[in-house]
Amino acid sequence: MKAMSKLIGLSMELQRKQYPTIPEHARPKPKYTDKTSNGLTKCIIDWINFNGYQAERINSMGRPLDTRKSVKDVLGRTRTVGSIKWVKGQSQNGTADISATIKGRSVKIEVKCQGSGDRYQSQAQKEYQKSIEKAGGVYIIARTFQGFMNWYDRFVNARI
Repeated sequence: MKAMSKLIGLSMELQRKQYPTIPEHARPKPKYTDKTSNGLTKCIIDWINFNGYQAERINSMGRPLDTRKSVKDVLGRTRTVGSIKWVKGQSQNGTADISATIKGRSVKIEVKCQGSGDRYQSQAQKEYQKSIEKAGGVYIIARTFQGFMNWYDRFVNARI
């Protein structure tokens, strides 16, 4: 868990700079995990942003459309009619979970956490990866935070 320790240390260091008057014993220790997809995504985004680059989560699932209404029937009882439907999002099929810019390069990161059932790329994700790489961008699949950190160290220290 060397990578996770580095992330926690960097987070604490930034807290100290941002809030210098808070005593050390009163500082909350950040909680990070790479055991879930959401946790791994948060680790990666925070690491990139803490290091002065830019990263954001991409929401590709669309939005809910609520058509429910509350009405009173003839006996005076309140009933709810209608339903919630999902409207398709505007993002491209297969889009990556994280979009980042590191050292001026576009980096797309697909999170495939080992603890989740979603461990393989769909056909749409493979096609998206090809289009990103064809355009000169970088596309990676992150399965653990340590694996991401290994890639990150090589990428940031490479001479581009």
